[in-house]
Amino acid sequence: MSRVYPFDDAATARAVIDDDGTVVEWSEGARRLLGHPADAVVGRPAARLLAGDGTLSAPVGARWDGTVELRHRDGRTVSVWLLAHRRTAHDDRGDGWLVVSPLTGGEPPAADDPLAVAGLVQSPCAVAVYDGELRLRRMNAAMAQITGLPEERVRGLRFTEISSEPQSEELEQSLLQVLTTGRPLDVQTYLRTAGENRAHAWLARMAPVTDAEGRVRGVCLAAHDVTDIQRARQRLQLVNEASVRIGSTLDVTRTAQELADVCVPALADFVTIDLLDPEEYGGEPPARITAPVSLRRVAHQSILKGIPEAVAEPGQTEVYPDFSPQADSLTAGRTIRAAVAGGDMAEWLTWSAARGERVREFGIHSSMSVPIQARGLTLGVAVLTRHRRPDPFTDDDMLLAEEITTRAAVCIDNARRYSRERETALALQRSLLPRTLPRTAALEASSRYLPAARAGVGGDWFDVIPLSGMRVAMVVGDVVGHGVQASATMGRLRTAVRTLADIDLAPDELLTHLDDLVVRLSQESGGDGNPGEVGATCLYAVYDPVSRRCALARAGHPPPVLLEPGGEPRHLELPAGPPLGLGGLPFESAEVELPEGTVLALYTDGLMMSRDPSGGAARALLFQALGAYADTLDETCDHVLHTLLPPAGAADDVALLLARTRGLPASQVATWDIPADPALVAPIRKQVGDQLERWSLIEIAFTAELVVSELVTNAIRYGAHPIRLRLIHDAATLIVEVSDTSHTAPHLRRAKIFDEGGRGLLLVAQLTQRWGSRHTAEGKTIWAELGLVDEDQ
Repeated sequence: MSRVYPFDDAATARAVIDDDGTVVEWSEGARRLLGHPADAVVGRPAARLLAGDGTLSAPVGARWDGTVELRHRDGRTVSVWLLAHRRTAHDDRGDGWLVVSPLTGGEPPAADDPLAVAGLVQSPCAVAVYDGELRLRRMNAAMAQITGLPEERVRGLRFTEISSEPQSEELEQSLLQVLTTGRPLDVQTYLRTAGENRAHAWLARMAPVTDAEGRVRGVCLAAHDVTDIQRARQRLQLVNEASVRIGSTLDVTRTAQELADVCVPALADFVTIDLLDPEEYGGEPPARITAPVSLRRVAHQSILKGIPEAVAEPGQTEVYPDFSPQADSLTAGRTIRAAVAGGDMAEWLTWSAARGERVREFGIHSSMSVPIQARGLTLGVAVLTRHRRPDPFTDDDMLLAEEITTRAAVCIDNARRYSRERETALALQRSLLPRTLPRTAALEASSRYLPAARAGVGGDWFDVIPLSGMRVAMVVGDVVGHGVQASATMGRLRTAVRTLADIDLAPDELLTHLDDLVVRLSQESGGDGNPGEVGATCLYAVYDPVSRRCALARAGHPPPVLLEPGGEPRHLELPAGPPLGLGGLPFESAEVELPEGTVLALYTDGLMMSRDPSGGAARALLFQALGAYADTLDETCDHVLHTLLPPAGAADDVALLLARTRGLPASQVATWDIPADPALVAPIRKQVGDQLERWSLIEIAFTAELVVSELVTNAIRYGAHPIRLRLIHDAATLIVEVSDTSHTAPHLRRAKIFDEGGRGLLLVAQLTQRWGSRHTAEGKTIWAELGLVDEDQ
């Protein structure tokens, strides 16, 4: 049985009055209130209904409410509270005022009324309850604040009678849908609240209100202001769009134009991009900007056709004084916002008469100057202005502009460098290598990279990658060939190595996966169905400071040189392995024990071939340079390069990585064998607490014990015995490791409300800096790292 439309127009006194004060509509509810039939009122002045002198001040704004003395048909005076909405022409209706007054709902609800016990009064969420005729029965203070009307005045009115926004009818239809189907409904819309001139994004959550027998008696509406969420999504979308659109080429002008295009109209109505001319500063932008500043217009964009706001054209250079927004932003090194009405740009607009004229002509009211900075250098400035959008730039607008400009700055800088022929190529190669090596407890490292003197950019690379359990990976590789293609391939291989290292593959397994990648790169680089000629060599090593053992594997790469404390330099004999890219051939790992203080030298063949193509004499020179190494690895790197490379420079790219091992004292490692009994987890936790107390780590004892409890319990339930717990402690980190002989990897899952398990790893992830798992020859190890409290704080 379908439900009839529940509206009873006689329950509300409704009238529509046009702009000249004539009544054009009169409802049955209005007749019940004042006794006048419609044919006696419609077409006549509404002022005749007023008691007294028949005058009333004209409403101001789009809505009015108040108590009015009206004349009843029988001659008596009736005091009536009225709510009037200004409505615009829509479909077949004209302009005018909708005037309403509720005839029902004035009495308080009964104590057992299900609509009255909805628990909404003190809710911070805006909530309203509508009855079976979709008339307001209750609303809390939050909803009253949104509507701008008290509950006792609007009780008994429908949604469309309380609000005259165009979306009100759609929301009322949604309320009806919930009432008739008994199913909840979420609706997103944009509405203006009382006293505001801008619409907000709202999420209206509607649910049926039922009685004890389950019958639908009304609808509960909860309104959530999701404007900030919507804006955050829009900002994220704009940042994502900037990532895709900006930097499509290595051309400075096009990249700058892409930045301007992204910002209009999403952030501004008019955008200019002005860059410093590096040639004025010896080829590189200066480290410090001083005014006046000479800038060259590179790009601009506007919402107006032809960009009429622009004073300068692309390619034109202008000098900006210290009081200009451009110079102010560049010298300060930060974003500067200015408002015309506040007089922030008065001196600048007086000095530049042409710009002052544009400001007055187009109504420009706000400006935001964002410095374009990349790699510690200031490249120029982006100026965003508004004249069509009435609102000024907000803090969120500033953050978004800075984020997009920062991304664009990297692209502009890459393009600027690339345009400088050889210098650009060298900068590209250096940008693909690590800028600094990470500090680790396992080793001290230093590195050098030198491009070939004549052959151009190559594909040599090196890296130091921290792993779990305080272990660290070292890698050196060499892509065959020179030029941008070799550098690009090097970047892809370096990224692949870091990704494969993150899942803790053994050296031989990592090289096998890397070999597959090089084979695919060769196929992709070919043409006419023929594979290309992409090839590379690589040496990969993993050092463990706890066991002081190092596992290594190489793919056609020169073996490392080993210098133990008090010993002589020697090559570490390793299975050679085939070069990467041949496909299908095996790689072998070797493991050696390294005393603390051992120096490992990893390098590419350009170091050995520059003086002696055969490599024999160069080997002796390398041993000699390492044997006389200084106290610091930096000095040793410089000494090795000075000894082996000719004054004219290397014939091929050279990558050199020196690492001096450190060992972790046994006193900083604690190990327990875990029995296969969940009841013994508590004693293990107690032993862990005692150990942390001996290490003076009381501050994190509770968290560490909780992590241990979760990991050990998981291992007992789901792992295979034997199970071992290990704690590793250094100055900055506490590592918890639980190992078992099962090869099944754990994973996070979302536990349901009544699930008894499934929250352990989620808890570990929340309590620790990072966690993960690695496969071992015996099974797997689950690890988690906890940062230690700074004792100085």
